[in-house]
Amino acid sequence: MDELEPEPDAASTIFGDRIDRARAFTRNLAKEGELRGLIGPLELPRLWTRHILNSAVMAPLVPVGRIGDVGSGAGLPGIVGAIARPDVEWVLIEPMERRTQWLQEQVDELALDNVEVFRGRSQDWTRGATLDAVTARAVSALRTLLPITAPLVRDGGELILLKGAAADAEIEKAAKQARAHRVVDLRVEMVGESILDAPTRVVRGRVNRS
Repeated sequence: MDELEPEPDAASTIFGDRIDRARAFTRNLAKEGELRGLIGPLELPRLWTRHILNSAVMAPLVPVGRIGDVGSGAGLPGIVGAIARPDVEWVLIEPMERRTQWLQEQVDELALDNVEVFRGRSQDWTRGATLDAVTARAVSALRTLLPITAPLVRDGGELILLKGAAADAEIEKAAKQARAHRVVDLRVEMVGESILDAPTRVVRGRVNRS
């Protein structure tokens, strides 16, 4: 078995006095992630940089309020965001039972009192457009993602979506869906450039129904 990547120096800078929670979550994910179908078999040597810190540098973009993480899976970025931003309420939206069990276990073990786990698809959300922002990571292409995230966000709220190198092309291909769901000002931002060797690409946009 590959060994877990040593903790990068940037981790303490990003998590501050909550670094112990981040370490515990990373250890748990390293120990059980592959077994429970949460991460692939080759991820341990890059678990901190590719997954934990890649998710964590998004946290400063999140507004104070109630934030949804659609397709939360292993808790990336939702659990990581909740550790980094205890001033924010997080709703982890995940349809698979085995993954919601994992998420709830982490919430309980890490004493994250700012997290709710919601079992279901985003389409099963019945509380209306009430979230201040929605995030997602490695869920689907933007043209598929916009219709399942924007309806959860209040008027004036944000989408903060972690994407890969094709983010600009995805924005172009999602123009129709952006218009249909009233998502404006879609753009790519790079975060973590000053502290990570591989910064995170984020697609940001605002929901404007007025």
